Amino acid sequence: MNERDFAELTAGHALGALSDADERRYRDALAAHPEWRAIADDDLDTASALADALEDVTPPAAAREQLLARIASTPQTAEPPSGGAPAEPAEPQSRPERARWGRMLFALAAGLALLAGAGVATTAIVAQLQRPASVVALDEIRSAPDAEQTEVRLESGATATAHWSGELGKAVLVASGLDDLGEDRTYELWFVRGETPIPAGVFDADDGDATALLDVPMHAGDVIAVTVEQAGGSPTGAPTTEPIIVIPTA
Repeated sequence: MNERDFAELTAGHALGALSDADERRYRDALAAHPEWRAIADDDLDTASALADALEDVTPPAAAREQLLARIASTPQTAEPPSGGAPAEPAEPQSRPERARWGRMLFALAAGLALLAGAGVATTAIVAQLQRPASVVALDEIRSAPDAEQTEVRLESGATATAHWSGELGKAVLVASGLDDLGEDRTYELWFVRGETPIPAGVFDADDGDATALLDVPMHAGDVIAVTVEQAGGSPTGAPTTEPIIVIPTA
């Protein structure tokens, strides 16, 4: 996958609109090319800004019907010529089509922001846009047929529960009672694959609580670990402290 292909996926990811297959492609590409994270962050910031611009108001009674009518009138597949043979089965979406789909999603979000300025907003859509990726992933994992979870208790009394799905290749850590590390340190997530630790994102605890998505694809048998690192994460790409949380997934 090149940078343009990756950029085509980021809009859908930012709005939680990718299929499971495209979400895996997105995460695999991000793991292989961490230098592309700025592209994804820009789309996430755009989606967040659009959501923040909306105010919670009661949607008009006809909003749902109008939206469904618009969707119904949008061509999804090629129609057969009048009087001719049925069209061939639709081919998978091309890259330009996926790019147009991503732009359409952002156009929809922008349109909602403009409607909010006129006092017309859809609260349910706003809430969906504002949901953190970790919460969306946790819901997906819990709904997966192979969903698993393991809870551990730290010496400090804090608890941490890892939720994962091998089928989805996703894992989320939910913790409570964690220490506030201050501005100069952060918690860092890792997948330990054999003897190799793989950085999977950083997170902070809000009043001791955290729901954190490991932002690289999970492999069967990975161990989920958390260390305390300097702000921004380990500068070496490897843990610099002993893990405070270790949760095997096998």
